[in-house]
Amino acid sequence: QTTLELSESDSNASFLRAARAGNLDKVVEYLKGGIDINTCNQNGLNALHLAAKEGHVGLVQELLERGSAVDSATKKGNTALHIASLAGQAEVVKVLVKEGANINAQSQNGFTPLYMAAQENHIDVVKYLLENGANQSTATEDGFTPLAVALQQGHNQAVAVLLENDTKGKVRLPALHIAARKDDTKSAALLLQNDHNADVQSKMMVNRTTESGFTPLHIAAHYGNVNVATLLLNRGAAVDFTARNGITPLHVASKRGNTNMVKLLLDRGGQIDAKTRDGLTPLHCAARSGHDQVVELLLERGAPLLARTKNGLSPLHMAAQGDHVECVKHLLQHKAPVDDVTLDYLTALHVAAHCGHYRVTKLLLDKRANPNARALVNLPHPSNATPLQIVDGPILQTLLSIVLTSLSSHMSIGCSAYCCKQQLLLDVGLPLQWVYS
Repeated sequence: QTTLELSESDSNASFLRAARAGNLDKVVEYLKGGIDINTCNQNGLNALHLAAKEGHVGLVQELLERGSAVDSATKKGNTALHIASLAGQAEVVKVLVKEGANINAQSQNGFTPLYMAAQENHIDVVKYLLENGANQSTATEDGFTPLAVALQQGHNQAVAVLLENDTKGKVRLPALHIAARKDDTKSAALLLQNDHNADVQSKMMVNRTTESGFTPLHIAAHYGNVNVATLLLNRGAAVDFTARNGITPLHVASKRGNTNMVKLLLDRGGQIDAKTRDGLTPLHCAARSGHDQVVELLLERGAPLLARTKNGLSPLHMAAQGDHVECVKHLLQHKAPVDDVTLDYLTALHVAAHCGHYRVTKLLLDKRANPNARALVNLPHPSNATPLQIVDGPILQTLLSIVLTSLSSHMSIGCSAYCCKQQLLLDVGLPLQWVYS
């Protein structure tokens, strides 16, 4: 840089510092000396932005009178109104709006001045912007409205103001889902509050869905938020409302392992044998995810042990597939048939062996699962496969030792046991030297 350029750069920086400090006389002096009123720093903030942020009302008015563009934006797309709203500078906000600032201007991320004021709980600014035409339905790129962000931040005053202004109810749906996610009963109660036809309005709102068909109760069930779930149920939420694919809140809670939520939903009449599009019951969901406490609770409440998915999978198959030993134990203790089969005649032992799950395989064999049960699966040899024939190589020898030990403990000592062992080994397709060694 030349000496002249350095001098100009220093002057620009000094001018912006004066604006930030609210030094009206100094700013005017620089402007009379030829400084460009739109000079900005590396982030794109000019004198108007800096004065607005710090609440220098007189300086803001002076800059506007001297030609500063009211909607000039920073590199992130923020105008002076965005900045003043975020900072809670109510008097500056009023000046900017009166001078024609775009009240619904959006930054690069879709933030509006109202969104910024709501985010920081600046009630006076929120009220003023709403009174002057701010659109509270405008959402950010992430889909958040001013009401949604106020709920997320726990700003109850801002929530109340926004709700009072929201006469059409257009932005209540996502907000109620957010309250359910946060277990925020105060905000949820505010959202459900309505002086006219409160019961009818609440029942309509409480069962509204997202694009995927999930109600606020589904969301509360997912996060295990019992407090909001209780409120929603008390205000008319449908306990068995089915989202896409037939998923109920009880399916969601069972899959997530939220024991208290499962208990609440069951106590409120949740259908314990409800099936998804694929035939999954809540017990399937809990067993597949390994939530043994939920499995036990569902079994104690009478969940159907023999329920089948469309592929014929039972909860026992699901637990075996996931190597969930405790779930398998609970299911067997409640008399789940150990050799129950799918449409392809797969037993839980087939599933555990194929997945290489040593512990579940041993448990099933200890409970007298049939190691010679044959399933209809595609194998090079033979077409009807036993559990040992579909097992992966690395665990084969280990499983063989389990099977042989199990056979020895369950069968009488003598020729019959010896012959059975030989036949079992031959069925697996092992070389003869293994069988007779």
